[in-house]
Amino acid sequence: MYSNTNNKPPTTNNKTNSSSTYALNYVTGNRFYVEMESTLTAWFTGCQGLGVKITTTKVQEGGVNNQERILLGPSSFSEVTLSRGLTNSLIFWGWMQQAMTGGRGLRRNINILIFNQAGQTMQCWTLLGAVPINWKAPALKADANAVAIEELTLAYEGLKVIANSGGGGITQLQQRDRLGYFSS
Repeated sequence: MYSNTNNKPPTTNNKTNSSSTYALNYVTGNRFYVEMESTLTAWFTGCQGLGVKITTTKVQEGGVNNQERILLGPSSFSEVTLSRGLTNSLIFWGWMQQAMTGGRGLRRNINILIFNQAGQTMQCWTLLGAVPINWKAPALKADANAVAIEELTLAYEGLKVIANSGGGGITQLQQRDRLGYFSS
């Protein structure tokens, strides 16, 4: 089963063989916050939909019947929905209003930071050129005893991931090149 002589899984001790062994730090999904414009914007109760997908095309080569080639195409980024308890802050509604009226300076870099149990930043996901595309008010019910939750859905043009960043990601909106794209 294992290639070593004692038939045990490989060690994760960094001292033995640093090229093939490493220690993993798993994190829980309940310790995160969101930064907008380099400042903590709000504590959120949920973040879902973060992802990237690369389109593929399968090609059959003539005379090669036992395999196929996969050509990679452009990538697309899924929409991210952030949920939080409703407060008296109108920062997200103001941003949404700006989007509805076609205001300038609409795109922002949004950092989603996730922490381990010790409070250290484990990863920072930066949504490049994010814009609000949906805002949803909380459901109101007279007999409910729950916090009112608002949702904000973002579309974005690029994604950067930084591991063990110690806080903060790409907070300044990068300049576009002459074709209108963000640099890699």
